[in-house]
Amino acid sequence: MEYTKPLANLVEYFQKFPGIGPKSAQRMAFFLLKMPLSEVEKFAQSMVVAKETIKYCETCFNMSASNPCEICSDDTRDKSTICVVAETKDLIAIEKTREYRGQYHVLQGVISPIDGVGAEDIRIKELLVRITDERVKEVILALSPSVEGEATSLYLSRLIKPFKIKVSRIAFGLPVGADLEYADEITLARAIEGRRELD
Repeated sequence: MEYTKPLANLVEYFQKFPGIGPKSAQRMAFFLLKMPLSEVEKFAQSMVVAKETIKYCETCFNMSASNPCEICSDDTRDKSTICVVAETKDLIAIEKTREYRGQYHVLQGVISPIDGVGAEDIRIKELLVRITDERVKEVILALSPSVEGEATSLYLSRLIKPFKIKVSRIAFGLPVGADLEYADEITLARAIEGRRELD
């Protein structure tokens, strides 16, 4: 049986979300249709407001409605360490551990030649500018242990070493190929604590 056109459109849009297949998209569409109209309107409005107001922080490239973001503008945070992550979702995962109180730098991706993403396509130049600040003593690389994450970490460590800044990598209690966002908070907290300096 074919969906009626408005329902088909709704299912099609939900399927565009990562990890959402046809059955999940259908469930989400039917759930939405059962919601009161006022709730659907609030949901739609929250998406529009988020899209219009959330931008990238000019300092660390975290997603935020303020510029600089809440972390960069927090004077209680340690300015001597910068934790480098691939995406904002990874920053959020580390923040949930409450173990790290330094600064961040969001690369907005990792080097991936297969996907046509080179070093110039992510926020590496901006990181190098930030580490010229004499307050920065350590850069912590917190990239997922995938082939791309490993390659990006190696590339960054080679670039940063001449600045005479300590470069460390978080220890992973995670299987290779796992994503940071799916790690539990205890594992991530231990990974931050057990970071090691790269040679």
